[in-house]
Amino acid sequence: MIALIPARGGSKGLPGKNIRPLAGKPLIAHSIEAALKAHSIDRVICSTDSEEIAEVAQRYGAEVPFLRPADLAQDNSLAIDNYIYTIDRISREGGTKIADFVVLLPTAPLRTANDIDAAVGIFRDKKADSVISFYPAPHPVQWHKILDENGVLRSLLPESSRLANRQQEQVSYLPNGAIYVFRLALLKDLGVYFTDKSYPYLMPVERSVDIDSLSDFQYAEYLCTAVK
Repeated sequence: MIALIPARGGSKGLPGKNIRPLAGKPLIAHSIEAALKAHSIDRVICSTDSEEIAEVAQRYGAEVPFLRPADLAQDNSLAIDNYIYTIDRISREGGTKIADFVVLLPTAPLRTANDIDAAVGIFRDKKADSVISFYPAPHPVQWHKILDENGVLRSLLPESSRLANRQQEQVSYLPNGAIYVFRLALLKDLGVYFTDKSYPYLMPVERSVDIDSLSDFQYAEYLCTAVK
């Protein structure tokens, strides 16, 4: 199975984050190395519009068969469009049909090769449309509030006005951005990530950091020494 690592060059929140050094190596290298170690992955492809990112990705063992077109590397570009474009082009130029693939965001550096193999295993065992990594939400969704037009707190859910200990609330889960296993036809036909044949791969909080800011990066730096 192909592992696709998308790494756009124009990050606004933390410029240059995809190749910023994390625990002694560029951020993207952590995802590349995990993919190369995974038994379920045959090829590791970096999709980027940046020649600098491409050079770093190749140095750590990923393929960069072409640069991403500019129209798929804008702030408002949809990730799903890039995935379809990249897989279709690799299929066409390689002369092989690709039905399924994995996406590994470089901003989730703590996922391991075992995590990747386990998620692919669920995908195959369940004959799934997609498998997506999740982690337990730190607080029950019933505690969440929204602000109305007058700045007054309102309950997000009808039952969330009821006070209860966290242990009594149902556990909810959030996607952590670490692993996506997709059936290509799902993305092409429906343009969605989830169907009634989508399953989670559950990961612990300590491997679920998703880097979007400097504080996220600093936390990931700490976790690299504490977890890996």
